Amino acid sequence: MSTGRTPARLLRAKAAVLAVTAALLMLGAPSAQADDPVPPPMSDGFGLTQVGAATGTPTNFVITVKTDQVSGPHRIRILLPKDYATQPAKRYPVFYFLHGASDDPGNPMVAYPALTAAQSMITVIPDGGRRGWYTNWLDQTTAAGAQNWETFHINQVIPFIDANLRTLASKRTRAVGGLSMGGFGALHYAQRHPDLFSQVASLSGANELSTNHAVMRAAVVATLTNIGAALCGTSAPTCNLNYGPPVSSDAIFGTPYPILWQDWRWNEADPVAHMDALAGMGVSIYTGTGAGNPAEPEFWVESASRHAKERMDALKYPYHYVNYGDGAGWGSNCKGGHTYGCWAQDLVDFVPRLEAAFASQQVSPPAKTR
Repeated sequence: MSTGRTPARLLRAKAAVLAVTAALLMLGAPSAQADDPVPPPMSDGFGLTQVGAATGTPTNFVITVKTDQVSGPHRIRILLPKDYATQPAKRYPVFYFLHGASDDPGNPMVAYPALTAAQSMITVIPDGGRRGWYTNWLDQTTAAGAQNWETFHINQVIPFIDANLRTLASKRTRAVGGLSMGGFGALHYAQRHPDLFSQVASLSGANELSTNHAVMRAAVVATLTNIGAALCGTSAPTCNLNYGPPVSSDAIFGTPYPILWQDWRWNEADPVAHMDALAGMGVSIYTGTGAGNPAEPEFWVESASRHAKERMDALKYPYHYVNYGDGAGWGSNCKGGHTYGCWAQDLVDFVPRLEAAFASQQVSPPAKTR
């Protein structure tokens, strides 16, 4: 007669069956790593200490680091080719892309479509500060704190990347480029470290700091003194006119005024004055005209870029120069201004040329165009 209770032996048998069934199901279940792939691990070193975990996808991710060379935490965006994880024996050339003033590698828009579409190179977008100007500041005691950007990038970020990723760590397989403030930074780094880079690109770059182009000095000073922050209102913390605590106009290169030659540091940093340092390097310069409007930053960028081109002509160096004017025919979102749409199209032109140069491992740049 049934008592309404399941015998103990049957309960034990059921438990055993359930355990075996669960084990069999687990054998076919994807692992947590397969479900949630992560970026490759990065080890601290070269003065960089990581803060927190990487964020993003395995091929487009951001790490945050600290260094005693530059005050505060700093984000570095890394773009890997799609086959990076599936080709563990393969090494890749590296393109260091420097962002403009008031931007941040944490901003997804710095990963331009042409950069994420690259098939054969690693792209690294390091923090350059909202107004770091890719140099070691003369004054390290301002409210901005330590500001040794060149040391951070050249002596720390580059060897850190080479140590942690499968790079081809040589001059012939390393390039630097940037836009606006980063265009200045790219030329500045290539000129000061020609042993590190075989290709350099300036997109709407602040390419001239001479007294003949005083408006560019004024633009640098404006970021230092932060005169535009008053226009930001309640959006001040994220407003692209807010560059941080105001500091002296002399903080980076000393006095910007040519009084008794006290502005010599500005001249030392002037890219146009040092185009000769780019001998044997692939040089690419992109600019619009700002539709001829002096109130548009690209109007002044054009003359600075033209002066760099004229210096290259005088030196008889080859280069790739594009002046897309008012943007007609240069992508659907470019009107010739200092804008994302124009830079996106610049990279559509530049990235395939860079990958081809890397593939051939030739430092000789393409012939002049436009």
